[in-house]
Amino acid sequence: MPELPEVETVRRTLEPIIQGQRIESITIHYPGIIKEPTDTEAFKHRITNQQFQKIDRLGKFLLFYLEDDVMISHLRMEGRYGIYEAGEPVDAHTHVIFSLDNGKELRYRDVRKFGTMHVKAIGEEHDSKPINQLGVEPFDKSFTTEHLFKRLQKTTRMIKPALLDQSIVTGLGNIYVDEALFWSHIHPERRANTITEEEAVELQRFIVKVLQDAVDQGGSSVRSYVNSLGEVGMFQLQLAVYAKETEPCKMCETIIEKIKVGGRGTHFCPNCQPIIE
Repeated sequence: MPELPEVETVRRTLEPIIQGQRIESITIHYPGIIKEPTDTEAFKHRITNQQFQKIDRLGKFLLFYLEDDVMISHLRMEGRYGIYEAGEPVDAHTHVIFSLDNGKELRYRDVRKFGTMHVKAIGEEHDSKPINQLGVEPFDKSFTTEHLFKRLQKTTRMIKPALLDQSIVTGLGNIYVDEALFWSHIHPERRANTITEEEAVELQRFIVKVLQDAVDQGGSSVRSYVNSLGEVGMFQLQLAVYAKETEPCKMCETIIEKIKVGGRGTHFCPNCQPIIE
């Protein structure tokens, strides 16, 4: 699943290409992607002829700002946007096509068909689902050690599922939680409310650092991720534990292990991240 760095990279590469372009028509091949309005004709009628103003990001969501409305898009597992010339062949996994007034097409491709699109009036995008239940942005000034520590103290869940909870901090997924926990020397099965204030300082710092480093490298091209220009990210070359099971830890040479935590494949170093009850 694209996480915050991958979604931010899509935003950065896509925005200058579509900014100022007007939607001339919309073709929808798979209506299940469209969540609001649920009627696809109403969706098309509402935003056709509007011009793209900018693209924002909140957590893993892309917010396409038009003149009157905002299209909120979640890529889920394998969603991908790309720019094509009109008339180029359309593959079977392309589900929504926005024809632009410059003769190009913004296409949404999704092998698993899990992605979603909602349209809201500008000013209402933060007041209802899917945005209103999201937690603080990791790059926002409000994401402080104090905020993180207080939220973790309120749950007895294991630390990994707690950090994956988008209502606590938004944008984190499997890859970057594993990485942040490794650098913070915290075992993924620790109960969240056992994290000390001192550990919360390190955890908050490494969450931000890992995400920022990944953004700087264009994300991690694990599985099928590429940006809007078809370019791969390079952060996977810096991953310390994710997908490194059976390899030696870069810090202590202990073999990295993979277990299931909260139903998710989880990578850690048993020496650098000892379990503490």
